[in-house]
Amino acid sequence: MLKRSGFSRRNFLKGLGLGGLVGASAVSPTFQVMAKPSQQVSGELRILQWSHFVPQYDRWFDPFARYWGEVNGVNVTVDHINLAEIPAATAAEIAAGEGHDLIEFLSPPASFENSLMDLSDVVQEARTRFGPQVGLGERSTFNPTTNKFFGFCHGWVPDPGNMRRSMWELIGMPEGPKTWQELLEGGERILNEQGVQMGIGMSNELDSNMAARALIWSFGGAEQDESERVTINSPETIAAVAYMKDLYERAMTPEVFSWTAASNNQLLIAGQASYILNSISAYRTLQKVDAPVSDDVFVTAPLAGPNGVSLVSQHVIPIYIVPNHAKNPDAAKEFILHLVANYNQAVFNSELYTFPAFFNTAPQLLEEGGWLDVDPFGSRPINKLQLLKQAESWSTTIGHPGPANAAIGEVFGTFILPNMFAKAARGEMTPEAAVADAEAQMNAIFERWAAEGLIGGGR
Repeated sequence: MLKRSGFSRRNFLKGLGLGGLVGASAVSPTFQVMAKPSQQVSGELRILQWSHFVPQYDRWFDPFARYWGEVNGVNVTVDHINLAEIPAATAAEIAAGEGHDLIEFLSPPASFENSLMDLSDVVQEARTRFGPQVGLGERSTFNPTTNKFFGFCHGWVPDPGNMRRSMWELIGMPEGPKTWQELLEGGERILNEQGVQMGIGMSNELDSNMAARALIWSFGGAEQDESERVTINSPETIAAVAYMKDLYERAMTPEVFSWTAASNNQLLIAGQASYILNSISAYRTLQKVDAPVSDDVFVTAPLAGPNGVSLVSQHVIPIYIVPNHAKNPDAAKEFILHLVANYNQAVFNSELYTFPAFFNTAPQLLEEGGWLDVDPFGSRPINKLQLLKQAESWSTTIGHPGPANAAIGEVFGTFILPNMFAKAARGEMTPEAAVADAEAQMNAIFERWAAEGLIGGGR
């Protein structure tokens, strides 16, 4: 159990030097708020996490972690793998009963709960030190059925629309689409008149998963209700699936059925996609490879559905887990708190890709005249990312309006929703049949996890 340290929120904010820290100097990798651990730590700390979409983050993180270890007598090693490989690597380590002490997931890892340590003590200490945690962070890591925090969410990534403005200007929509209906009509015109398709995937990859959920929510549907009961088979979901079939037939090409997580980024950068639903990583890449062309990429708010609802999931959500087999859980917990204490560095070195789960730790991001108002990475116009200041208001987590439970995690990991859309779009099933098929698969998954005692739902 963690003990309270003498590191207060007041001292933390003082250490950041609020108001006096501007631009790159605010988050120099050589400056760390070094809170004294609340317990003696030593030995080895092995960390496994993804190879970040923004390479600068890894160049900052690895020496950052090692330096913390040097100060505290811990030998820290960091291994990076592709985000798609993390679940399988974690499962292999759990089966072997050995491996890394700290593993970073990019989606809620609820299905591993029985093999993970409860991090409620770390969450409570973080709240005491740094203030409230963003709601979607808690909903992605807390199981209300077992009353356990199976992970610790330290950040999250917004998922706005990304558009090539010049293409939308040519059809009289310089601000891009604001509704799914406008996306359909405008996307069809751009494909017919300019030969450029839309970028909404229907394949077994991250972005397709997120787009499917955004569309369902915006049409008024949901995978489950607040009580964790399957609700996918509804008129609203069927309408969303019928819409996607229409969007595919009028504004897309068959390649969307075989996309990887990088495909829509690559097409947007190449000028072969007029609109994608993604984080700002594609835009940041384009800034480096072709700065003048990057001026043509703008972010847009989530698209509204037939009843005016606009809601998207976070793009990815970094969550640390500590497996039961961890040999140094105390050091793992202390390092998590150290990272959060220095999250202004994490935000900056991700080039504003990653937002903090505890907003008090990176006030420069959202404050008036801060990084989203005046992008320190050369956006033109300088306030291009200002829209993201409202991202929390239109973002949620997978499983909405319920928690990101183990059943939802399996539905997510097996890509049931993108495949539901794909079956209808390709004409293999009617929208009604595709939704019913998804419901049958989900019911079996929910029943299995309910039998494990990890989800509710009144079964």
